[in-house]
Amino acid sequence: MTKKAKSDGADGGKGSGGAKASVPQKGFLQGLANYGDADFSIYMRRAFARSQGFSLDELSRPVVGIANTYSRFNPCHRHFPELIDAIKRGVASAGGLALEFPTISLHESTLTPNSMKFRNLMAMDTEEMIRAQPMDAVVLMGGCDKTVPAQLMGAASANKPAIQLIGGPQMTGRWREHRVGACTDCRKFWVEYRAGRMGKSEIEEAEGRLVTTAGTCAVMGTASTMAAIAEALGMTLPGTAAIPAVHADRIRAAEATGVRAVALARGDLTPSKIITQKSVENAARVLLALGGSTNGVVHLAAIAGRVGAKLDLQRFNELSDTTPVLAAVKPVGNEHYMEDFFAAGGIGAVLRELKDRLHLDAMTITGETLGERLAAEEGIWVDRRVIKPIKEPIEPQGGLVALFGSLAPKGAIIKRSAATPELFERTGRAVVFTSLADLSARVDDPDLDVTADDFLILQNAGPSSPAGMPEAGFLPIPKKLLAAGVKDMVRISDARMSGTAYGTIVLHVAPEAAAGGPLALVRTGDKIKLSVKNRTIDLLVDEAELAKRRKAWEQEKQPTAPRGYDRLFRERVLQAPEGCDFDFLAPGE
Repeated sequence: MTKKAKSDGADGGKGSGGAKASVPQKGFLQGLANYGDADFSIYMRRAFARSQGFSLDELSRPVVGIANTYSRFNPCHRHFPELIDAIKRGVASAGGLALEFPTISLHESTLTPNSMKFRNLMAMDTEEMIRAQPMDAVVLMGGCDKTVPAQLMGAASANKPAIQLIGGPQMTGRWREHRVGACTDCRKFWVEYRAGRMGKSEIEEAEGRLVTTAGTCAVMGTASTMAAIAEALGMTLPGTAAIPAVHADRIRAAEATGVRAVALARGDLTPSKIITQKSVENAARVLLALGGSTNGVVHLAAIAGRVGAKLDLQRFNELSDTTPVLAAVKPVGNEHYMEDFFAAGGIGAVLRELKDRLHLDAMTITGETLGERLAAEEGIWVDRRVIKPIKEPIEPQGGLVALFGSLAPKGAIIKRSAATPELFERTGRAVVFTSLADLSARVDDPDLDVTADDFLILQNAGPSSPAGMPEAGFLPIPKKLLAAGVKDMVRISDARMSGTAYGTIVLHVAPEAAAGGPLALVRTGDKIKLSVKNRTIDLLVDEAELAKRRKAWEQEKQPTAPRGYDRLFRERVLQAPEGCDFDFLAPGE
């Protein structure tokens, strides 16, 4: 150890003896544990830090925390150890000290009842660890669906300098003559299997080819949508949202993120200066232009709510009316995947096409405005097979739209870019399933009274229900209809749908059935009118009959949450238009 290292203190050279130490606002000695003696707190913290082999010189540097969501339960994040090494290289090269720490990690297919149930818990974990631990800035490592919104929510509330690093999407695989990627192709194969057009050996063979690399789903599902939203908000380095997980550029992006994190640690550019009403609207336009995941609406609303901004669904429709769909990435279109989108120009290309409709004065994590970023990118090549020019869009209006009416007074969402236009203006007879268990038990019953013109209705799958708002909105078409060649029908619920899914599906109906919304009062045989053109969805039952049904519903014993987090979630979760955050996590609460 050098003489300098021996003499330098983590507080900039001041020792812990003699006069009382001043408590720093930055660096490793910020936020000391309170033993009633600040000098003793410094002494204890440095003693334990030095047990890890850190020199006093290292402990005097700006501290960058790395919120690490690596987990063997999360296959999408299996490459994170390599990315952490790259972040640390970047931090060290810029003169900082990188300290990684674990947080909750969420993966959709390995959590029960679903990953959305735990998004708020992860957000709380992330917020409190950023706030409680001595870091000057934090790198948020996220990828699989709910990890990115949870981290942005937590970081926004903690409001220390933060930068998002996206894990990146998978590369595609091959099954026989098909190019495939999770999970739009997963769903299409499963529909074929349910219809009897694929055998057991074939579906098992395809299963082993759908996910062949690290990373998130290879299509514009929720994970890639949230990556796009993070970049559009200004919380990632430009051009990094869509880099494939296994691409060398992803490692370089991690190193550059580490470098930038040190600069953030030395400054005061916090999430509250980046995530604003203007940047939320920019992100909403990108979501619409991508025909992105319906989950993006819920998550963006939750992120906005953490800084006192709002994603109003009426305003969302105004943005949708003036934002064309520009990206032909599955499930929009039938050909392109995220690796194609990255090679075509990524989020930067979409932002440049939308330039005249964006708030260009919105600040980004680089310290430049969005306008300055886009001006520097003028003239970059774009593959127009994947990302269309704004004058020649895939669709003239946004991929998502909010519906309102007597069935959804507070709103519902439909992804029209992945739906069947012939079903947009329709009145249908309701075929009601009262729960996920009821759906599973009866949907394939050969005696089920259902036709292709009916509307399938799922109740009690919203946020405060025992189901916890799963991705069950992609209601299976009854087998007997699949066998008859039916490919789509109107489906309505208070649940969510995977961003990889498709079909004429109305989601996030609010208020939800479990909260006593009109959806709870629907009975099989009722008529429902859907009009995507008019942005309406109405239950055609007279008020007197609905009043009778409501009285009966209120007299039924409602299930109560047993204990712990399940009880907290069901008692304090907000409705979908408010982002399904907890009511006590808004600013000032």
